[in-house]
Order: sequence, then C-alpha cells, then structure tokens
Amino acid sequence: MSMEGGRGLGNAGVSAYALEVNQALLKEDDDLLRQTFLSVFRHHHPALANKVDVIFALAQAWCMSESDEDFDMLVKRLETLTPDEHILVASAFSQLLNLHNLTEEIVTARVEKAARLGEVEQSTRSTNKSLQRLVNQLGIAPEAIFKSLCSQQVDLVFTAHPTQAIRQSLLKKYQKIRSEMDLLHNTRMTPYERLECLDEIKSQIQAAWRTDEIRRRKPTPQDESRQGLSYFHDTIYHGLPVFLRRIDTALKNIGQPMLPLDTRLFNFGAWMGGDRDGNPFVTAGTTRDVVLGARLSAVELLTAQVARLVYELSVWRASDELTAEAARILAARASKDQAYAYSARDSVETEFGSAREPFRVVLSDLRERLHTTSATLRHLMTHPHLNVKETLRNEPGALFKKEDVIRPLMLCYDSLTSTGDEAIAASTLTDVIRQAQTFGLHLCQLDIRQESTKHADAIDAITTYLGLGSYNDWSEEQRTAFLLRELEERRPLLPAGLPMTAEVSDVIETFRMLGTLPRDSLGAYIISMAHTASDVLAVLLLQKECGVKHTLRVAPLFETLDDLEYAETAMEQLFSNAWYHAHIKGRQECMIGYSDSGKDAGRLAAAWGLYEVQERLADVARRHGVHLTLFHGRGGTVGRGGGPAHLAILSQPPRTIDGTIRVTVQGEVMEQQFGEKEIAFHTMDLYTSAVLEATMAPQDQPREEWRGAMRDMSRVSCEAYRAVVRGDARFIDYFQSLTPVSELGRMNIGSRPAKRKSHGSIDTLRAIPWIFAWTQIRFHLPVWLGISDALHALIESGKLPLLQDMYEHWMFFRVTLDMLEMVFAKADPLVVKMYQRQLVAPELHDLGDTLLDKFFASQDLVLKVMKHKGLLSSSSTAFLQQKLQLRAPYVAPLNILQVYCLKTLRDLESGKEVEDYHPDDAAMALVSRDPHKKPFEGAVEDTLIITMKGIAAGMQNTG
Repeated sequence: MSMEGGRGLGNAGVSAYALEVNQALLKEDDDLLRQTFLSVFRHHHPALANKVDVIFALAQAWCMSESDEDFDMLVKRLETLTPDEHILVASAFSQLLNLHNLTEEIVTARVEKAARLGEVEQSTRSTNKSLQRLVNQLGIAPEAIFKSLCSQQVDLVFTAHPTQAIRQSLLKKYQKIRSEMDLLHNTRMTPYERLECLDEIKSQIQAAWRTDEIRRRKPTPQDESRQGLSYFHDTIYHGLPVFLRRIDTALKNIGQPMLPLDTRLFNFGAWMGGDRDGNPFVTAGTTRDVVLGARLSAVELLTAQVARLVYELSVWRASDELTAEAARILAARASKDQAYAYSARDSVETEFGSAREPFRVVLSDLRERLHTTSATLRHLMTHPHLNVKETLRNEPGALFKKEDVIRPLMLCYDSLTSTGDEAIAASTLTDVIRQAQTFGLHLCQLDIRQESTKHADAIDAITTYLGLGSYNDWSEEQRTAFLLRELEERRPLLPAGLPMTAEVSDVIETFRMLGTLPRDSLGAYIISMAHTASDVLAVLLLQKECGVKHTLRVAPLFETLDDLEYAETAMEQLFSNAWYHAHIKGRQECMIGYSDSGKDAGRLAAAWGLYEVQERLADVARRHGVHLTLFHGRGGTVGRGGGPAHLAILSQPPRTIDGTIRVTVQGEVMEQQFGEKEIAFHTMDLYTSAVLEATMAPQDQPREEWRGAMRDMSRVSCEAYRAVVRGDARFIDYFQSLTPVSELGRMNIGSRPAKRKSHGSIDTLRAIPWIFAWTQIRFHLPVWLGISDALHALIESGKLPLLQDMYEHWMFFRVTLDMLEMVFAKADPLVVKMYQRQLVAPELHDLGDTLLDKFFASQDLVLKVMKHKGLLSSSSTAFLQQKLQLRAPYVAPLNILQVYCLKTLRDLESGKEVEDYHPDDAAMALVSRDPHKKPFEGAVEDTLIITMKGIAAGMQNTG
C-alpha cells in the first residue's frame, strides 16, 4: 500500500496556513536542489547546460499552457540533440525528478514531526488520536482497548517485485542528501555550518550524477535480499523501539500501563529469495543463502545493542537470581567448561569478569555467544552442504532460539525492577528486549511462494511412479481423498530414486531444504494461482514427505476473478475436514492478489471482487471457529491495489480485520515507507492506528442498495474491460507498439522474468510490466478502462444521486474514486497521442482514438459523481496538485526522448537504416559503456533505459 495518493501524504486536515507553509517549503527545496544540480551539470557539461535550461523552460511553458504549439516547440528542440546529448539530457531530467521526490519526502517528514509536536493537525489519525477517539467519542473501555492492542499484529512483508527502478548506490546518496537537508532545516546553524551542509549536499549530488544509473546486469535474488535488509539497518531496527515508547505514552494518556515487553505489534517478512513463482533464479540454495544473510544481520544488530548494554549496566546491586547466574558463568569460565569456554574468551572483551558487576558478566556472556553464532553462520555460508538447523543447534555456545537471547535480558530486567531500579530497566534494556522479541535471531521471516501446478506435478510424478495413476488426471474429490489419507499415514510416500524432471526436482529439493532451516526464519508457504482445497493439502503432504518437521503454515493466494469466486468453497472444504481443522489449531491465513485480479478484470471489478471475497472468507472462518488473517498482496500502483495505507485498511469490509493483517511492501514502496526515519515512524503509526480502529470500531456495513450498485458496475466494467483487452484482436498489437512493454527487460530492475512463460499473450505477462508499461506513457489504462461504461449505465438509469451518496458516506467507494482522480491527474492524453502518432501503425489509430474517448468519458463521469469542478480541485488535494505541477516539466522531455528511442530501436531491429553517427572521443566514452553494442545503438538504448527510470520516478509508481 503506497503512502502516496490523493489524501495520503499530508494535507487533509492541515490548516490553511500550514498548507501554505508546506507548499512554500516544497518549492524552496525543489529550487535549491535543482539549482545545485544544474551548477554541477554546468561544471561538467558547459556547452550542454544552456540547452538543458531551454528545454526545461519550454517544458514549463507547455505544462502551463497545455497547447499543441508549445509541445511541438519542445519536441523540435529535443530533436536537435545528438545521441550522446540524448543520454546526458535524459539523465539530467531523471536526476532532477529523483531530487524533487526527495523534497517531497523531506516536507512529508517535517509535517509528520510538526504534527507530533502539536504544531499542525495531523493529516491522518495517529495511534494516540485513535485511542482518544475510541475512549472519548465511542465510549470504549480503556482496558478493552489495551487488551486488543496487546494482541494486535501487523505483518509487513518485503517483496522483490521489480518496481524499484533506482539503483541502491543512488538511493544511498539520496539518503545522505535527505539527511543533510534535514539538518539544514531543523538545527540552528552557524554560517560556517550552513556552508558545510550545502557543500555536502553538492558533493552527494555530484557523486549521484557521476554514478552510472543503469544496472548493467540483472540483480540476483541475493542482491535483492541484501537491498531489502538494508532498511532494517537504516531505519526499522532502531526505529521500532522508539515507536513502541510512543505507544506506551499514548496508553498512559488513557490510564493504561505500557505494552508488555513480549508484545509484537509488528512482524516483518520477506519474499526475496523465497518467491520462486516463475523465477528460475530462486533455487533451494538461494533460499538457504538469504536465510543465513538475514540471520547474520540479526546477530550483528543485536550484538551492537548488547555491547552497548555491557558498558551501560555497571550496576552492582542485583537480585539473587542474577547474582547466581553471574557466579555460574564465572565458575564455568574458570573451569574451562566446554559449554562456556569459547575461543573468543581470550579477546579484549573479557574485561567484565567481576562478581561485583553481575549485569556485565551475564551480558558479556550473551555477547560472546552472539560472536560464536556469527562465526557459525559465516562458516555455514561457505559450506553449503551443512544442515543449518542442526549445525546451529549443536555448535557449543551458538544461539539457536530467540528464548536463548530473551532469558538473560529478562533476568537483568527483573533484577533491576526487583531492586527499585525501574528507571534503568525502562531505558536501553527495554528497547533491546523489544528488538529481540520482534527480530529475534532471524530479523525477518522468509515466505516461500510457488505456483499450484508445480506441486501437482510433483505429486503426479510420485503417483505415476508408484503405479497409482496420474494425480493430474484425478478429480478434485479423488485428489482430496488421496492427500488426506496420506497425511494421516505414518509410512513414507516419497520413494527413493524417484525419476524427476528438472522442475519436479526443484520442488522436492526446496521442501527438503526447508527441513534444514531454523523454523523461526520461515514464514508462510504461499500457493500462487490457488484454486481448490487440494492445492493446500498438496503442500502439506510435500512438507511431511520431505522432512519439514515444524510445518510452515500454508496460505492459498486467490488472484483472478474466477479464483476469488471459488475461494469460499475451497476454504469451506478445508475447514469442514476434521484433520485439517485440528492441524491449523484455529488459525488460517489467506492471501488475496490485487495485481493479477486487476489485470484479469480491470480495477473496479477487481476491487469489488476482492471486497466480497474478504467478507465471504471471514464468514466461513467464523462459522468454523477459525481466526482468519487476510494477506493483502498490494503493489505500489493503484492498478495493483496501491493507496494510502491508513485509508486502505479502514476501507476494507467491516469485521475482516480482527487484530491481524499481512500486507506486502513491494519494490519502490520500501523506500517510500521506510527510507527515512520520520516516514518509517509514520508508516508504523498508520498501520497500528488503522488496524486498531478497524478491529475495535469497524465501519458500518454498506447498505444493500450500495452493494447492488457495485455489483452492477462491477459486471459492466469487467465486460467492457475484457471486450477491449481480450475481445479486440487489435489490442495486443496496439499495446505492444504503443508502450515500451517489450523493452522493459533492458532495465534489469529485478531478477524475475517479465513473463511466467516465454510465449503467450496478456495472460502470461506479469501484472507489474503490464501496469509499468501503461504508466510509462502516462495513460494508466488498466486503472480506468471500464469505468465510463459502468458509471454511464447507472447514471442513465437515474442513479447519480445514489452514486454521490455512496461517495459521501462509504469509505470503500470514496477511496476508489479518490485514487481514480489522482490517476487522471497524472495522465496526459497529449503525450499518449504522441506515442500513438510515432509508434503505432495507422490502421490501429482508430482503436487508440476510441480508448482516448473512453479516458475522457471516465474522467468526466468520476468528477461528476465526486461533485468536483476539475481534477484535484478540492482543498484537500491542493498539496498533491502542487507536487504534480512541479514534477511535470521534468517528465515531459523524458516522454519525448523515450518515443524517439523506441522508434529508433525498433527501426534498427527491423533492419531499417538509421542516421550515421561518429562520436568524438568524449562522446565515445559516454556511449560505449556496453561493449556488446555499437556506439549509436548503445547510446539509444541507454537513453531509453534512463527515460524509463525517470518517468517511473515522475509517476512515483502510483499510476
């Protein structure tokens, strides 16, 4: 759920004065970073700097006038550039967009901090505000709120879906710029300090400019995992205990105690290295690597915290239990007992060995065990044949379970509280205990994801080899009966020497690997393209047969509209089975996919299908006494379910969030939600308050006439969407020629292929490139296609007042239309026409013109229902409107350059002759970074890639 959206970034509810100040700050910061960048650009490219100034001025003029004449002037100016100048100009505007996005993040962080200081009203409800509302307005007992909050948990799952176009090397530099800008705004600086701060900003901008922004190779899943883990090091690990302290204060304000130390408001998961759905580069060995990497990060972060405690806790007074533990440790050291005499004992860190300082003795022992654990993990990394779980469990001194860390920390805590030193216990020690409770020795839990047919093929290989018949040919009843029978059977089913294809072997090896990994490092097993109960049972059987003793919970992922329809039936069959009901111990997780459902049926039909399936799944779970956790597979874009996190949760169906929720944090959303400490804090606050309110004070059920209207609109919009995307034989050719979908693979932004299969149509194309391609040309078709047909049908039948009432009083419908308004504001039909004119065969223009007519009709009807005079015309969207206006002059030149590159590359591929190009030595150094490409081709491809990255930044990936 992206933080961006019409009301997600912080001006709804902010005073007019505060809004004016924020707008002024945004422009001021944008001017500062732009002028600093242009000074760097002039230093390196003085001859080209004036051209960039002119291009920017022309782009501004066109964005102000929106006239065809101004647009043509901009196009003609860009056409005069040479190929090497194309690279530099594209890169300049891409960098300017990235810097502008920094200014938005900086202002957002300042707004959130000012809100917490009480200087402005908060844009969305904080946890403190939620607590006050629940008590004072709704009359809920504080004790009940405290109990609910203590049992609440939000799972945030980082995924490697390839939507983060910016290289990690650049992200780090932007983080440094953001930090310096924060200093510039938030501290009293001497003139010298201000100059030093400005110099550092310029230094980082220059370093970013001189860094190749193009990934020259595809990242590996291990690379993606390391990038995801960096957010724990930068903001999450140290930010979480600070956030929990704020929750303690908010609870104190309603007369409640602090959160118990074992409370886990958040749990973090990951898909990098575990998501093998259509990714041949994720193997059993990959999964092992990323688990070890995450554990090593957890140990390193915890070691630093424990080392800090060793130096801080110089207290001599202690409880009898702590004194006895310290004496035991000292005795073990003295006797060189093998259980405690580690090789690190001779290091300089053995100075705390006095019985007069029992805390230091116990904590230094824990630190030594962490060192031993770290050394063991590094050994496991270089010896892939070793069983991770058994090695950690059997290595003397190594830590294997979280409880091994918690026990000595709690011993120290209990000792301090028993001797009257509660204030000391409530300081750093409390933070470290909470970090250990949340992150343990695993940091984040790795989910495994695989497509349902892969498991069926593995079972089929077994049944066929054993002469039982072909599992794939059996009916659902036969499959279910067989799987349940084998799950209760004690004898093994998987025969030694089973002949396997490469794909079946990969499935079996993955399950076998899971049996060798520590259970706390593993989360859920996600079955993509799940359809039936047997899909779930097959995974449970494969775990049993491959030695996974502590079974991973299995979560079916229902994605397409048909899958959503069958989800209730599948779960009813599972919950009705006595064996399965006993196995899950009253808890079940189901994942619902926003990306593929939107690609399958269009955004409006998918949104309603997802709404209804959540209600049905929650109902069937309640009937069987099962606590259901819904896992929302949302992307950053509106087309993939993105939207403001707080509103996205509150707009879910009532009583479907019962204290728990799982949400994917995908690609660029990681940076948007956790790239900066204030925004990371805000993210955690949003999720906590929204889940608490959705649990304690759910929205009213929508009226039946609202439901009827949504059913009608869903049906009409789905039919209209599919009539174009699936029913029009011209559509695929139009899509592939109009957009850069075929060229997206050149960006190397993810390890996963763009298609599940190497051949096929829209169905085999992944949802991310489907959305990404439309976002690049600023048309966003998957979001709005079918909307005009749906709204027109209801308005023609006299239901405009009903639709306006729905928008006014139903959170789900309001959020849906608000997101559509934001998407229309980011779209640009004139840019789309340019792509069509230059790239699409004339015989397909009629289809494009029809789609443009539908775009305008959809926009007009949405505004009519919202009662808005124009796009972003309400006071609550003024800040967003300003941000889009500031971005627009940076994006337009990139679109024009992208069209030129696409046309040129396609001409080259078709064998057409292109312009002769003989770069000088300076230009050759710029255009010859890919040794496999000729200078001209290489220059055009690099320019194309840079435009794709820049436009993605300009759209903030929320299109």
